[in-house]
Amino acid sequence: MHEMNEQQQQRLEKLRLLQDEGVRPFGTRYFTSHTLHSIHQGYTTSTKEELDHSPVPCTVAGRIMAIRRFGKAAFATLQEEGHRLQVYLKKDLLGDQAYKLSQVLDLGDWIGVEGRLFRTKTDELTVEVHTLTFLTKGLRPLPEKWHGLTDIETRYRQRYVDLIANPSVHHIFRTRSRMINTIRAFLMERDYLEVETPMMHSIPGGATARPFVTHHNSLDVNLYLRVAPELYLKRLIVGGFRRVFEINRNFSNEGISTIHNPEFTMLEFYQAYADYHDLMDLTEQLFHTVSLDVCGGTTVTYQEYTLNLAPPWRRVSYFDSLLEVNHWKDDVITHHGSAVDAAKQLGVEIPPRASHLDILVNLFESTVEPTLIQPTFITDFPIAISPLARRNESNPALTDRFELFIGGREIANGFSELNDPLDQRQRFESQVALRDAGDDEAHYLDEDFLRALEYGMPPTAGEGIGIDRMVMLFTNQASIRDVILFPQLRPDRSS
Repeated sequence: MHEMNEQQQQRLEKLRLLQDEGVRPFGTRYFTSHTLHSIHQGYTTSTKEELDHSPVPCTVAGRIMAIRRFGKAAFATLQEEGHRLQVYLKKDLLGDQAYKLSQVLDLGDWIGVEGRLFRTKTDELTVEVHTLTFLTKGLRPLPEKWHGLTDIETRYRQRYVDLIANPSVHHIFRTRSRMINTIRAFLMERDYLEVETPMMHSIPGGATARPFVTHHNSLDVNLYLRVAPELYLKRLIVGGFRRVFEINRNFSNEGISTIHNPEFTMLEFYQAYADYHDLMDLTEQLFHTVSLDVCGGTTVTYQEYTLNLAPPWRRVSYFDSLLEVNHWKDDVITHHGSAVDAAKQLGVEIPPRASHLDILVNLFESTVEPTLIQPTFITDFPIAISPLARRNESNPALTDRFELFIGGREIANGFSELNDPLDQRQRFESQVALRDAGDDEAHYLDEDFLRALEYGMPPTAGEGIGIDRMVMLFTNQASIRDVILFPQLRPDRSS
């Protein structure tokens, strides 16, 4: 430790005092009979008389978050995994040596206590301590105003401090874990096989994103952190697996915002012999199941909205949504000049050399997306922005694709997969042309994936769901950084 302040120096002096007394300041294994959470679960309703009549022995451990000393007695508050419990330290019960030890305790220290449960005069459930064991000395004091820490930079950069100071944060990440377990069980019950596919790709593909580049020294080749597992999962369908899914990391070398983190978690799943209608039905069932498990019902509060996740959900086509929200006539969809006029009237920026579709995409993002509060499937996307989706039978300019929006944000993307290798090659070549023209996010041409399609992929539907955004929805968090334990930040130049 360098540049120690006065408090840190005092803690080092207490560390040496503990050592002089023969106490190990950084202990070893400690048996606990209960967690703090299980104490509250089991005995919150127990009365003083019940605890006195039928004593409950317990051994618990935790971090000291508060301590109040009264001469020959003290009350301390322990915290463990976001739960807190008061303990009572009395000289007559501990003995001189152990009570002397209790006098050098600091906030942030870890201790173990053995005793019995009782209720204080103020009716607070408390452990009457008979044996005190020192577990770990905290050498760095908790930050100033640690209680209810709100400084965003500290919360995200030092998540360990955030977890100490804000017990409610534990709930967010426990909910996240529970949701992922529910999703996994939901799919496995429907005969989906969980698989793992490569995180480093020789050719990035499966999504429109700028990849991270790394280098493999032994092979002397550049590799890319995957932007999506899609093309590998489809290879598995070609190989004969009927239903597969993967929950894992994707990477996007783009901006950081409240809804974007360069490293994010996705669920992707693929089902042979299905189409995008089947997956919309499945998605409704999945969210319904998660909502019942996490929220106990289908009504979810997200920011200022009350959302109803009970199926069925609204379904509207991409172009119809543009006309409906803006009260336009069809000519905005069919004529470039009308789209330009509409964009100018709304003050929507038109990029240089923007195509008609480019303008419509900008108009959709700026005018339609913010209105999609209740769960809504936007369907039938233009083929030019859906290079991996199957053409629509009745209108080949469109694709059998959907995006799910909830709370004004895209949550999922799915489609009937393109399994025609000749059509896929043409679309890849169109994407290559876009890359050559300067579009860094356009798809690469993947010859091995085309070869796989040439062996034959059955009719298949696939979908990706953003786990982080889904957790944001079910934990009512406005920023993606609040649902990722260690979000990406600029390097800390101050430390």
